[in-house]
Amino acid sequence: MRQPAIFAAPGQTFRADTCEPLEAAARAGEVRLEAFARGRYPGRKLRKGVLPEVCSVGFWDAPRPQHWGLDWHRNEGLELTYLARGRLAFGLDGATFALKRGALTVTRPWQRHRVGDPSVAASKLIWLILDLGIRRPDDAWRWPSWLVLAPKDLARLTTLLRHNEKPVWQAGRNLARAFERLGDVMEGSAQASASRLALHLNELAVELLEMLERKQARLDERLASTERTVELFLAALPRHLEHDWSLDEMAAECGLARTRFAFYCRRLTNISPLEFLNRTRVEAAKRLLMEDAGRSVTDVAFACGFKSSQYFATVFRSLEGRTPRAFRASL
Repeated sequence: MRQPAIFAAPGQTFRADTCEPLEAAARAGEVRLEAFARGRYPGRKLRKGVLPEVCSVGFWDAPRPQHWGLDWHRNEGLELTYLARGRLAFGLDGATFALKRGALTVTRPWQRHRVGDPSVAASKLIWLILDLGIRRPDDAWRWPSWLVLAPKDLARLTTLLRHNEKPVWQAGRNLARAFERLGDVMEGSAQASASRLALHLNELAVELLEMLERKQARLDERLASTERTVELFLAALPRHLEHDWSLDEMAAECGLARTRFAFYCRRLTNISPLEFLNRTRVEAAKRLLMEDAGRSVTDVAFACGFKSSQYFATVFRSLEGRTPRAFRASL
């Protein structure tokens, strides 16, 4: 089955993590894996039409430290995980967290994350990945029809999750129990357990809402704004400078027209998108010129996305007041 594209970041399309290291460890008997899934996620396949928004729900039980981890990735849905036993390293957008028993993680599709540092410790982790049709911070959230929460409660849960990006919480007793019940469902067949699975997913949503309300999640409306989408794009741009960016393509990555994208870029950086791109490329080039003395100026130019060494020299001199060779000679 073709893996769906889930998130367009600068210069590349992310696809849903297939958890291949976890699946390989399960086949080798190193870890117990129980899950319901669709697409290329590991686990017993949910029937077509049964809870279609559920991408993956399951748990692993690792009785000893492992030799694998889940490297940096994104998911196409909202991901919730609960650490039922043990300890676990969790990384998100470059930050690392040492999870202890009872930890809850909340990850949105645009957030790059990993599990293990680099390997997974002895642990039992329960998870849910739910596709709500969101790929960027300013997308509208579309909850599944089988969630029976009142519209007012769903609206509030959306606000609490959209306007807060705190990744790690300590789950209370009721939320922990909801996750444990969800894990218990994994023991049966997908078809026989569909109704019970839906029941416990609804319970989980209610408990998550009440936990966030009780802990008075700090809200910031800007986190769900178009400006936030552009900000994330610009922050990721240095990792993908080799791509031949145009203004139209950069705007399209953010789902915007070029004039609107340029407006937000200027508001965030006080310069135009193409000037920001050139400045970012020159800063990357300066690092390469300093760190790799044996690399030619032409190689540096191409590595940073310039089409020719001549154009690279022109842009570099306009911003730095000297050529790349003069810059390197001054080191």
